[in-house]
Amino acid sequence: MLVRADQPERDDAADLLRAMIAERELGPGDRLPAERHLIDLLGIGRSALRKALDQLERDGLIWRHVGKGTFVSHAAGDETGIDPFAGIGAHLTPYRMMRARITIEPAMAREAAMNASRDALARIRTTLARQRAAASWTEYERQDDQFHRDIAAAADNALLLALFDSLNRVRREVAWGSVTRTTTRPPEDHSSFGEHEAIAAAIEAREQDAAHDAMRRHLKSVAARLFGDP
Repeated sequence: MLVRADQPERDDAADLLRAMIAERELGPGDRLPAERHLIDLLGIGRSALRKALDQLERDGLIWRHVGKGTFVSHAAGDETGIDPFAGIGAHLTPYRMMRARITIEPAMAREAAMNASRDALARIRTTLARQRAAASWTEYERQDDQFHRDIAAAADNALLLALFDSLNRVRREVAWGSVTRTTTRPPEDHSSFGEHEAIAAAIEAREQDAAHDAMRRHLKSVAARLFGDP
């Protein structure tokens, strides 16, 4: 039987959720209980549950469809189904990683401009505001990562979102080396702020080509800062 709220505080909500999926033997395509039921079942708060769901989605264990629910991507503990891209990052240069992003993410931005729901657009705007308010580079980079994932999710295509998550996991495996920062947080004129705004505005306006081009320009700008890429 799944242990609930009386567990030690060190227990992680994501681990509780994984245990529930394994205990119920939920497999690919099975839908998770509604959030309100999970809160009662796991004995955790709404905020903790949503963070756990976000974590499992990033890990590729679940995927979510607005209006339909949350679904299992692969069986818990099935290491053969977690990520077919595992280990690729160890054999990939940062430059080639960026070229892959430049190839793939603009197409996701185009799809987001076509399919983004009102809620998806609101999430993108919330993340943009959190970027601006970030008190450190670490927090900014976390919100930057979330911004790009918000766009992939806004495309409303489970396969594209799974591809983005796999791409992102590969990116974390790549040996990027250290980056020298001269400030404690991004300056007000940090170029990515304006580039992100242009992407969001194009998606909101349903301008598919503009969203594609804005994302491409942004990623090429990042590549230029990192590698001097034209």
